[in-house]
Amino acid sequence: GGSAGAPSLLEVQASVDQAAAELAELGVRCEELAAAQETAVVRRRECAALVEELGERRRTADREKSSVAQQLGRLAGQARGAAGEAERSAAAAERAQEALDKALMEVEELAERLAVAEESAPFGERGEEEPDTAARDRLAADGANARQTEMEARLQVRTHEERVKGLAGRADTLDRAARAEREARARAEQRRARLRHEAAVAEAVAAGARQLLAHVEVSLTRADEERTLAEAAKARREQELTAARTAGRDLKAELDKLTDSVHRGEVLGAEKRLRIEQLETKALEELGVEPAGLAAEYGPHQEVPPSPPADGEELPEDPEHPRNRPRPFVRAEQEKRLKAAERAYQQLGKVNPLALEEFAALEERHQFLSEQLEDLKKTRADLLQVVKEVDERVEQVFTEAFRDTAREFEGVFSRLFPGGAGRLILTDPDNMLTTGVDVEARPPGKKVKRLSLLSGGERSLTAVAMLVSIFKARPSPFYVMDEVEAALDDTNLQRLIRIMQELQEASQLIVITHQKRTMEVADALYGVSMQGDGVSKVISQRLR
Repeated sequence: GGSAGAPSLLEVQASVDQAAAELAELGVRCEELAAAQETAVVRRRECAALVEELGERRRTADREKSSVAQQLGRLAGQARGAAGEAERSAAAAERAQEALDKALMEVEELAERLAVAEESAPFGERGEEEPDTAARDRLAADGANARQTEMEARLQVRTHEERVKGLAGRADTLDRAARAEREARARAEQRRARLRHEAAVAEAVAAGARQLLAHVEVSLTRADEERTLAEAAKARREQELTAARTAGRDLKAELDKLTDSVHRGEVLGAEKRLRIEQLETKALEELGVEPAGLAAEYGPHQEVPPSPPADGEELPEDPEHPRNRPRPFVRAEQEKRLKAAERAYQQLGKVNPLALEEFAALEERHQFLSEQLEDLKKTRADLLQVVKEVDERVEQVFTEAFRDTAREFEGVFSRLFPGGAGRLILTDPDNMLTTGVDVEARPPGKKVKRLSLLSGGERSLTAVAMLVSIFKARPSPFYVMDEVEAALDDTNLQRLIRIMQELQEASQLIVITHQKRTMEVADALYGVSMQGDGVSKVISQRLR
């Protein structure tokens, strides 16, 4: 007689399924929002790094611009000095040319005067009178001075011409340098404009990333609220579902009990009827007595005669004693007597005449096995002691080797990654026999520690650092390395080569490589070359 508005079990189950589906959808949406947030954070970090990089490039461009401007000013000063020097040289050349022209004119004038003087004197007078020595000497001196002046003027003109050519070449060089500087300045200005544009783009991207991060945070907050409400609704639905399931289980258990009771009654009645039929058939076949006569003569209403005495039991002499008189039929007591008799009959079994011999053989076997068991126990104790000693020794050796290797790894890693940090840690420090070893590596400028997040070269260099640490912790006379530097750049390769040279001082290294810089530090080179007939040939070359 309850209310008809109560929800049924199917409705409750449907509501619970719907709430579970909504919760799953909210969980998926929360995961998507969390992934979007992580992506936005990563994008924001990348944009911040890009902004820093662009700022650094901008500062570098400013410095380059300043240096170019300084150099351009210096070259302009040099050009102005060269132009002034060229003007002075041109003026000096003009003055020298004027002096040369003047000297030539004087020479021509003196030559004319000499010719006129020679022509004006009569032939007879020239032959009879001696020319004036002072005038001749003066004219000779004037001619020598004119020639000297002409020579000096020519030398000065040649010198000034050479200086003018040199200054012209220097001026051309300075002009070319000035043009190159102007071009470099224009390129720097273009690069600066491009950097300003990239910085503006990066700032816009960073602003967009911040807005996206704000939207993601708002969406995440809303999703958290929705998830909290969904979880509360789910909890309520689960409580209702639990109560409904508990009531259903109780009702089903009660129904099962009633059904089992009915079935047990039916089965028991069928078994009783079958048992009665079997007993009637057995009585008729074995005893030849009808069921009615058997029940009349041996039924429960008849008294049971006394049972025969057991082994060692003495019956009382008094015939009226209760032990010697018949007793009323009690089914439980008679069934107990029947089971005891059947059990005693089964225990008797068959007579075995070889029982003593089998007992002696089993006793001898038991003694032999007991001795073997004692030997096995003693051997087991000895083996356990040996295992304990071996475990202690293994733990001691492994602990020492791990500590030495971890110490060497920190030093080698800091050398291969200047500014970075690396270490070896144990997964289970309390149990050194089953613990594992993890490698933490943080190259300079990175915050990652897992090897899976490093680049190929960094992972290769970390593996090499681990290998070298083991070499340094437990030295060996020989080391064989197969292309360990294949993925390294020049800087990391040089660091690895320095460590190889340190190992080379106390051990012999056999390195298989294709790097020329590694070959340069080797003492000997061995190569395999294939001839034209397809036969390989070993080539060796000792470098030291």
